Amino acid sequence: MSIQLRKSLMIAMGVTPVLLIGLSPATGAAEPVEEMIVTGVRGEARSLTDSTVPVDVLSGAEFKNQGDTDLSNLLRNVVPSYNVNAQPISDAATIVRPANMRGLAPDHTLVLINGKRRHRASVIYWLGNGVSDGAQGPDISVIPSSALKQLEVLRDGASAQYGSDAIAGVMNFILNDSSEGVNVEARYGGFYAGDGAQYAVSGNIGLPLTEHGFFNLSFEYGESDPTNRSVQRDDAAALIAAGNTSVLNPAQVWGSPHLEDDLKTFVNFGVDVTDDVSIYGHGNYASKTATGGFYYRNPNTRAAVFSPGDPEINGTELLVGDLNPTNGVGCPTVSITNDVPDPAALALISAGGALDSECFVFNEMFPGGFTPQFGGDVTDYSALAGIRGEAGKVHWDLSAGYGYNRVDFFIANTVNASYGPATPTTFDPGSYTQEEIGVNADVSYALSDAVTLSGGAEWREETFEITEGQIESWDFGPLAPQGFSAASNGFPGFSPEIAGSWSRANYALYADVEWKVIEDWRVDLAVRWEDYDDFGTTTNGKVATQYRFNDAFAVRGSWSTGFRAPTPGQSNAANVTTQFNPELGELVNEGTIPSTNPVALLRGGEPLNPEESENFSVGAILEVGSFTFTADYYVIDMTDRIALSQTFELTPDEVEALVASGVTSAANLQGFRFFTNDFDTRTKGIDIVGTYNTSLFGGDSALSLVFNNNKTEVTKYNPDTLNASRIRNLQEGLPETRWGLTGTQTWGPLRFLARVSWYDGWYDSEDGVDYDGGNFVFDAEVAYTVKDSLTFVLGAQNLFDEFPDENPGGAAGAGNKYSAYTPFGFNGGFWYGKMSYSFR
Repeated sequence: MSIQLRKSLMIAMGVTPVLLIGLSPATGAAEPVEEMIVTGVRGEARSLTDSTVPVDVLSGAEFKNQGDTDLSNLLRNVVPSYNVNAQPISDAATIVRPANMRGLAPDHTLVLINGKRRHRASVIYWLGNGVSDGAQGPDISVIPSSALKQLEVLRDGASAQYGSDAIAGVMNFILNDSSEGVNVEARYGGFYAGDGAQYAVSGNIGLPLTEHGFFNLSFEYGESDPTNRSVQRDDAAALIAAGNTSVLNPAQVWGSPHLEDDLKTFVNFGVDVTDDVSIYGHGNYASKTATGGFYYRNPNTRAAVFSPGDPEINGTELLVGDLNPTNGVGCPTVSITNDVPDPAALALISAGGALDSECFVFNEMFPGGFTPQFGGDVTDYSALAGIRGEAGKVHWDLSAGYGYNRVDFFIANTVNASYGPATPTTFDPGSYTQEEIGVNADVSYALSDAVTLSGGAEWREETFEITEGQIESWDFGPLAPQGFSAASNGFPGFSPEIAGSWSRANYALYADVEWKVIEDWRVDLAVRWEDYDDFGTTTNGKVATQYRFNDAFAVRGSWSTGFRAPTPGQSNAANVTTQFNPELGELVNEGTIPSTNPVALLRGGEPLNPEESENFSVGAILEVGSFTFTADYYVIDMTDRIALSQTFELTPDEVEALVASGVTSAANLQGFRFFTNDFDTRTKGIDIVGTYNTSLFGGDSALSLVFNNNKTEVTKYNPDTLNASRIRNLQEGLPETRWGLTGTQTWGPLRFLARVSWYDGWYDSEDGVDYDGGNFVFDAEVAYTVKDSLTFVLGAQNLFDEFPDENPGGAAGAGNKYSAYTPFGFNGGFWYGKMSYSFR
């Protein structure tokens, strides 16, 4: 790639070229690598330690030198305040997993690709252990690690520069821009337990685009087998003990989902048109199928399917459907004694019985009960193109982009109970689609050597669409009047009343000033005005500064305001989920409805407004030779936060109103909730990052330390919409402290890597348990490179097979042996091997 093009790319993204010592992806040896450092400004270039705000810089080798293929898991190991969980049995959150930075929701972190806003995923996290409930963030798992040149994480509020969502910070993925060379890699691994096998084949190809540009292609294809970390549920064990041979062991599987045909591709290109003008662009296409389990439906007790919904008789008799209610032939009562339905009465209505054509129970189809299998087919693609250049002291950039994410849901091994024996067992419930279009114009002008002015304008439109499911997935069948539940059990389909498309457009104007007051003191100012066509305008500002006392020590600090606009999906989507209630010891159906639904309005619902934030941070930087240490303290005050309310019990009138509004499964709901702005929080924490490079034992050595302590407190809330349980989820659902220490040692072609991570405790609302945490997790890897091109790698994640504390109520409850929200996973140790080949 030409020098002119590389320079224009850096200026347009607000980055600067500096020479750092990095690790070669092939050998792991220390070598000079040209890095680009995101500073959060659009003008004057500056080095990492001259930044007025904290920035983490992670080279592509940081991701290549790990065994996982999911970028979310890779980030968890190297970014101090980044958390992501396995999310089994979490509806759509199993397909696109929520991630949290600085203890805030997934949609409080802005994601950029080459400095341009990335579209969000279509999935709304209906289940997310409190912190992530109701969020709608981007899906970074579709980015192959082979596409990354570098990741920069700006750990500071940046809404005044980038707009909505940049409250916890900004993650900017810089794509590989090599114009030559080919790298291919194959990896295979599995868990010590013998399941969860994973394979992936990936590569990166760099090609010249004329003599003055580049075209870079990255790809990855793989699959991951499911895992099983369950214990047999007590109720299922009792059925087996009573002689029911159709019950599986375990009846319900807790584990990682099955990922099939996981394809990820990215392209990145740029070319000089003239000495002063360049065109550039990037795009991606990704697809996969994810399948996981749901909760077990007990053949004696599952209300409105196997047993009557009346709690007085639930579990004491079966729910019998009268297939011909007008012919005067009645159906017998099938009582249950010691977990065994009355065999004589059951024989009358079963195949070959005298009343076989008159009466029906679902025990005929599923004598051992059933566990639905839920998943989705994910499609994600995007395209962005732009032109940038310079004219004297003026630098300008024009770009336009489009993003698309769709999840087509499916559910199998379940029923629409109201259809009786005519029910399908596989359903298409419909789909979610997110589309975004953005146009952006930036300009900067160096007023003097000390002052740079920048500004720009942006227009964006996003659309959220719910596509109607097949009729059997949401319809009322003929047995609905007899108490059988309507819609596909576990994940009801989207009815015509729920389906629809909703759009929202906004435009913004913004300006930045960078002022070098004196040689050792710099100040950054930013302001952004934005207008949304659904809730009006918002104006946000930021001031950041750094003062350097000498070459070794500097201090920095910032203050800013920010906001996050509610998404069209959050404002309009409706959903029904099935959750295990640890207090009741049974499954409950809960609905989520728009906050403007008439039923929600009766309980305090109202149109959503944007969340607002005020960020403050202060930090210090110490540089002594090859040792760098940074510490930053931060406070994030948020008002009018958007999250799901507490669950309200439904009255009969409210059930009828919900059915009329399209929530056809409302007759079997135990409660409902909706999005609300009714609470404020304060998040306080400290980030510490230290690095040290030296020569030891005749080779090159590198050490890095990351530490984060983070605590969120709910400072104000409306007790009419939020209760103590929801407050506890928000405050205690993530570990308060975590840290990691990584060491790398190289001797020529031989490289060793070791990492230890420590995790604090957390509260699991679904288990109703406070987990102590205190777990140490060790990773290790050894690599050897032959003739600078062929590299063999053998490694282990969670080397010593560490597990979280066991769930004390696992067998008595839903069968999960471990918490689903453990911050380091519940699958145990994972081994892997890799082989890569590079040539130019």
